[in-house]
Amino acid sequence: MSATPSAAVTAPNPLETQAVREHFATDLALERTRLLYQGSQIPTLFMLLNGLACSWLLWNSADAWLLGGWLLWLVLLAVLRLVQVASFKDALPSQQAAPHWRRNFHLGAMVSGATLAFAVIMLVPSQAYLQQALVYGLIAAAVLSACVAYAVSLRAFLAFALPCLMPSIVYLLNSDAELLRGWGVLSLILSLAVIVVAWQISRLVQHSLLRRFQNQALIDNLEHARQQAEGLNLELAREVEQRRRAERGLRQAHDQLEMRVAERTLELDETTHELSKSEARLSLALEASHLGLWDWNLVTDEVHHSNLQELFGLGQDQVRAVLTDLKPRLHPDDTGLLKRALVAHLKGDSEGYAVEYRFRHADGRWIWIEDRGRAVERDANGAVIRMIGTRRDISLRKRLQEQQQLAATVFEAASEGIVILDADYRFLSVNDAFTRVTGYRQDEVLEQSVTTLVSSREARRQYELIRQELENHSHWQGELIETRKNGELYPQWLRLDVVRDSRGAISHIVGFFADLSARREAEERLRYLSHYDELTGLANRTLFKERLHEAAQRVRQNGQSLALLHIDLDRFKLLNDSLGHEVADQLLRQMSRRLTQAIPEADTLARLSSDEFAVVLDDYGSLSSLARIASRLLAKLRTPMEVGGHELVISASLGISLMPDNAREISALISQANMAMQHAKHLGGNTFQFFTDNLQACTLERLQLENQLRKAIGEGQLEVYYQPKLCLADDSINAAEALVRWQHPQLGLVPPADFIGLAEETGLIGAIGEFVLREACRQAREWQRGGQADIRVSVNLSMHQLRQGNLTSLVRQVLDETELPARLLELELTESQLLDNVENVITTFHQLRTLGVKLSIDDFGTGYSSLSYLKRFPVDYVKIDQSFIRDLSVGSEDAAITRAIIAMAHSLELQVVAEGVETEAQLEYLKSQRCDEVQGYLISPAVTATAFAKLLEEQVAVL
Repeated sequence: MSATPSAAVTAPNPLETQAVREHFATDLALERTRLLYQGSQIPTLFMLLNGLACSWLLWNSADAWLLGGWLLWLVLLAVLRLVQVASFKDALPSQQAAPHWRRNFHLGAMVSGATLAFAVIMLVPSQAYLQQALVYGLIAAAVLSACVAYAVSLRAFLAFALPCLMPSIVYLLNSDAELLRGWGVLSLILSLAVIVVAWQISRLVQHSLLRRFQNQALIDNLEHARQQAEGLNLELAREVEQRRRAERGLRQAHDQLEMRVAERTLELDETTHELSKSEARLSLALEASHLGLWDWNLVTDEVHHSNLQELFGLGQDQVRAVLTDLKPRLHPDDTGLLKRALVAHLKGDSEGYAVEYRFRHADGRWIWIEDRGRAVERDANGAVIRMIGTRRDISLRKRLQEQQQLAATVFEAASEGIVILDADYRFLSVNDAFTRVTGYRQDEVLEQSVTTLVSSREARRQYELIRQELENHSHWQGELIETRKNGELYPQWLRLDVVRDSRGAISHIVGFFADLSARREAEERLRYLSHYDELTGLANRTLFKERLHEAAQRVRQNGQSLALLHIDLDRFKLLNDSLGHEVADQLLRQMSRRLTQAIPEADTLARLSSDEFAVVLDDYGSLSSLARIASRLLAKLRTPMEVGGHELVISASLGISLMPDNAREISALISQANMAMQHAKHLGGNTFQFFTDNLQACTLERLQLENQLRKAIGEGQLEVYYQPKLCLADDSINAAEALVRWQHPQLGLVPPADFIGLAEETGLIGAIGEFVLREACRQAREWQRGGQADIRVSVNLSMHQLRQGNLTSLVRQVLDETELPARLLELELTESQLLDNVENVITTFHQLRTLGVKLSIDDFGTGYSSLSYLKRFPVDYVKIDQSFIRDLSVGSEDAAITRAIIAMAHSLELQVVAEGVETEAQLEYLKSQRCDEVQGYLISPAVTATAFAKLLEEQVAVL
């Protein structure tokens, strides 16, 4: 204990050493200031006396005013310095340490030195040696006394010496008089000596003062240490006494503690026994409740668990910390919830910590955990450092809750009505579908008996039967007619199931019911759609066959007659493609109404397909009456109508077959009516035809011809002939029209009129047109390579090719394959075909024109085309139909029409081709009207490629 104070006294402390140094510096500066003021009285008085002496010596030789002023200033300066010294002595020691005392002393020293320098420079005569010696000696004595007194502080010395000596020395050394320069040298030597002496004195004073202050500090420290030692001795004596008293008290306490330990040991044994019982009971309770205890140290993150294996499937050595061992197994979606609950409890926002989350079991499955706990220990700042709680697996409860929620959701979201009744058939619960179907709200039926909703006696009787069935068999289902809240009757399908308790008594009845109104409507709708056409409301093909079968039965039984009318709308597909399905549907509805109005006596009126209808007439009377009915029907259908903003005139083709005159079976009757309709359509439409045996033969012949034509296309029986075109400008053959011919193996050469129409109807015209296009381009290129003149070949197009939509790409492909220049290909389309689909044709023609292909309008003048259309078609040639050329003579109407066509075409910058030229008169007239090209038998009929090449050779030979 005695070593501690000594260590405190002797051990150096950097902070204390720094403080001591600062204190020494302050005391040293204060002591220097005191020495300066104490030593300045004698030099000040000595300077004043020497100044009076110098004034007496210089009174006669110096300027009296200047000398008087200097002397007055000297006296005033000396008085001020003495007053300053007196003020310093009267100030308190704490005030004497103020910096302004040193600054004032340095200022006074500077002024005193400057005053003496002024006397040397301005008052001493330059030639009187004796006066100079006396005055310089007095001034030097004053300077030496001041320098010795001010040497205590080197700053004070320099503040006096520099203003006093430096100006004087500089003045004397720069003087012209040699004597003054000598005094200057002497002054310089004296100044250096004085500076050295002053520096030495200042250093000695510094050392002396430091030594004195250090000694004084050492004395003070020794005195302080002595006082501390005396205090420590007193404290040590008191401590020894206190220890003696503590030892006596400790002996007494030890004796008492032994007695208490014996008593507490006995109590602890009893408590331990009770605790063992409690732990056993707690273990049993935890095992029964499947709880796991946990104790978590939040500082070290250590955690202790029970029932880890039962809860998580983990061993004790696998779970030692919460953050590293348990947190990674939490479900990502539940981490935030657990964190918020834990933080809320740690902040004191909740009394206990309780949360449910998912945890990944050791076998990989997710289990639900209920976690509860609370803080049991906090640190000095109130932060929780320990928590205790319990965990248990609630996965089964969660699954039950999910099943309950799912059942509740299904109960409310079910489209069928669901009711739950008690044993007395009172409503316990109903779902939303019950309210939607019956109109009764839930609060209107709860606790009410089912019989309150039953109004009729029959329904009450039926419910009694249902009740008996449920009691006997626990199940019933069937269809009922129920009443909604608004009194509306509706069909209902009902299923009831009984729920019995453990004793077998009825506890609940669960009912499921559905409104069958929509199903009944759908069934009626389906029944209607299965027999009637949805668009027109007419009988469909199914109902038509049923009624036709019934009518045929009546014919066989009663010996009556039956007529079947098969109706097909002319050019309906073209209208559908041009105006769209919506307009076509409106047209069909109006046509069906017209059919109904035109034939009210019909037994059945049906729609067989998109544009085909059938009429069944029972006991039609005579053939003439049947013809009148057909004519009236066609006239009614042909009446103009307004559809979708378009005024349309739609005609029809009608075929009639009779039973039993033509057919005895229904299938034959239908086939014959269709043959008659096809024949009417072949005749141009807008007419009707009765079925005859000859018609059937023609139909078979056309069918055979169609099959042979298909075979001809595949086997290469088709050939291309070329009819020359004569250019009237130079009478040369510069073009040819490609015409297809069919070389039949048995029939020989089949005229185009016999198969082109059939090809158009069957769609074979597309393949024929492609064949002619390829062959004509190939032949024209071959002629070009053979050295003949460039021959432009004309190929006729069909609407079928235009409707396919690939005409432009086909022409481009053929030109690329044959390498024929596009300018040598001309495509012809009849005027009537142009008007079938104007916009589509214009678009296609522009695409072909872009390729460089020439375009021509064939049979011009027969299609009643508008000039506005003619301007829109990008064509190069107009081909006058041969009907105008055949009767061409001067002054005839055909001549006028031909002349007008040529003039109109030329005004539109189009070239004109006349076909069917057979006489010289026709040729001369066309030349006179400046027609561009002609073709016909006068020039040459259509010939083979070889014959056409000979014509070209003959033409070259003539030229």
